[in-house]
Amino acid sequence: MTGFVLVIEDDVTLAKNICTYLRRKGYTVESESGGHAGLAAIQSKRPDIALVDLVLPDMGGLELLHRIRSTEPQTIVIMMTGAGSVQAAVDAMKAGAHDYLAKPLVLSELKLLLDKSLDAQQRASTLSYYHDREAHQSGLTKIIGRSAAIQELKQRVSQFTAAESQLTDLEPPTVLITGETGSGKELIARAFHFEGPRRAQPFVELNCASIPAHLIEAELFGYERGAFTDAKQRKLGLVEAANGGTLFLDEIGEMDITLQAKLLTLLESRKVRRLGSIREHEVNVRIIAATNQHLETLVDQGRFRPDLYYRLRVIQVHVPPLRARDEDIRLLAEHFLRMHADRYRKSQLALGQAALDKLLTYHWPGNIREMRNTMEQAVLLCPDATEIGADQIFVNGTVNSEAPDNMASTSEFTERTPMNLQETEIKMVREALRKTDGNVTQAARLLGLSRDTLRYRLGKYDISIG
Repeated sequence: MTGFVLVIEDDVTLAKNICTYLRRKGYTVESESGGHAGLAAIQSKRPDIALVDLVLPDMGGLELLHRIRSTEPQTIVIMMTGAGSVQAAVDAMKAGAHDYLAKPLVLSELKLLLDKSLDAQQRASTLSYYHDREAHQSGLTKIIGRSAAIQELKQRVSQFTAAESQLTDLEPPTVLITGETGSGKELIARAFHFEGPRRAQPFVELNCASIPAHLIEAELFGYERGAFTDAKQRKLGLVEAANGGTLFLDEIGEMDITLQAKLLTLLESRKVRRLGSIREHEVNVRIIAATNQHLETLVDQGRFRPDLYYRLRVIQVHVPPLRARDEDIRLLAEHFLRMHADRYRKSQLALGQAALDKLLTYHWPGNIREMRNTMEQAVLLCPDATEIGADQIFVNGTVNSEAPDNMASTSEFTERTPMNLQETEIKMVREALRKTDGNVTQAARLLGLSRDTLRYRLGKYDISIG
């Protein structure tokens, strides 16, 4: 372990001995004999650690500690005292000291404390870096789309987070996010967290479908040493790890029915008990759950607890599938093209019209995740040319070949039907309106579109109702 240590000690002999010992152990060390000189050195040289004597000739050690904390809070301060006063050590810790040592110093213990302090600082810095990166990559601005469905979704999330920010003293409401696989439910969950009052706290996620049912309980609630055969030491669960922040439970419909009861207890009591423990710990955690399944159907089948379902959906939002927001297809395709082109050092690539037409006619059953993977494959397969063509876009057909049954049934096609996208859309919209006697809401449901998206098409193609 190496680092830069500043020793602020008026005992010249002691300061010299500390510096000599630490230099031999690989540290960079300097020393100052007074508080004012020490503070100036900290502000100009910014050491990792400051070893500060509690009694200095020109400034009290506690006063110097306060000034360091106010101007250079990243510097670790360790106090040294010869008074042997417990109260002095307590006062120093309350004022923000990382630790303290009593004189006469044991240099080996000093070195051990410095190593531990630097290690803790580096781990905290790493966690801060990853949290800041997560925050930068999350939020409403990262949700791409100009379609009416996406604008409405972003507005709802913004309204909820704004309301929550005004009521930080209340129990955080649970959120249930529904939507098809690959539609972006995790991105919405992150927006709820990083746009809300808990943005500086942990965001912890667990995919309930990725871990065997018998292991999820230990992951969520943690365990004590000896709780089961392989429990060789205590482990905090994800609920405690997310304390103060958000716990995101993806694929909540896959959670075992017995574990659902424990999750409900957590939501009601705000307390968690590790496996093998008799004590409960209070937690302040916000639960966001997501699913691509119809939980109402699972409730009817006895596979999901109705009380947990209603407890989760205090706030409920639905993420529309990509086929219901096809105005955003070009935006998303160009976004993923830029992302993958930069990654694979093909920044000159552009999206050709033939490729775009192929993307626009596809139904996207895998939604945004499928779009991202399709564009990555296109970038990889594209030769040195500057334009991605239709030959680089590998999808399984057009909107008609991949459409759901209710959408395909709205119109019949023969070999003589002109395979023109615009004509096909107009034909399907008119057929849906005919079958529903001009009811836009029912026609939109029949086509697998949102009502706003169908309204957009009616205006786009100048289709009248009635």
